[in-house]
Amino acid sequence: MFDLTVFQLCLAILAALLIGFSKTGVPSAGIFFVVILAAIFPTKESVGILLPMLIAADIVAVTYYRRTVIWRYLVTLIPWVFSGIIIGFFVLRSITDDELSLLLGIIILGLIFLHISKNKLESWLQSNFTESSVFLNLLGILAGFTTMVGNAAGAIMSIYLLSKGLKKNEFIGTGAWFFISVNVIKVPFFVSIDLITPATLIFNAWMIPAILIGTWLGIKFLPRISQKHFQTTILALSAVGGIKLIWDGIVYLMK
Repeated sequence: MFDLTVFQLCLAILAALLIGFSKTGVPSAGIFFVVILAAIFPTKESVGILLPMLIAADIVAVTYYRRTVIWRYLVTLIPWVFSGIIIGFFVLRSITDDELSLLLGIIILGLIFLHISKNKLESWLQSNFTESSVFLNLLGILAGFTTMVGNAAGAIMSIYLLSKGLKKNEFIGTGAWFFISVNVIKVPFFVSIDLITPATLIFNAWMIPAILIGTWLGIKFLPRISQKHFQTTILALSAVGGIKLIWDGIVYLMK
């Protein structure tokens, strides 16, 4: 396993718990484990370490919420998400850690702003642009791009699924099938650029118990939160994560 300090190992276990919790409880909590792992490992390396951990949690989520998926909201996104994955693959090969952090943060905050202010913007523009196929296709491309470059598509998909007015279980179930699909697709890309290696897989195996505990906590938590608070929590956590990514990017660029 990696040569980590006790503090770093504790952070890694916390990240694993959050991975499980985000997949079955509050999806946007996921941005925090992205930040935590990026604090332990270099940003790009952390992306490869994270992916198999996400897939492990995805398997639990799609198994438990298999009856609540709304397939039509996923099928229309497939070609656009795949396009975003391809774009993200080439960007990931050349972008620096600080540029990546800044880019992801800006995209997330921009989409949150659009979601919160969409009624006023649509009234001002006299157009329901957030319900248009062009806007939804753009979200698909951004979801594919951000999941490839930083495993950070949670906030993007949250905006997309919230715009569909899904109930909590439908939100989790539909999102779970989306993420297990794109995460499995990403594996050969990550292997080809050495972001997934035998060493990272051994580390992943050590984290599985914490991931499973996190999924159990998420399953228990979801029924206890109201639909309104669920949506507010998702947006708030996405905003905090986006601000943190931008701050990290600016700090690195100023060094």
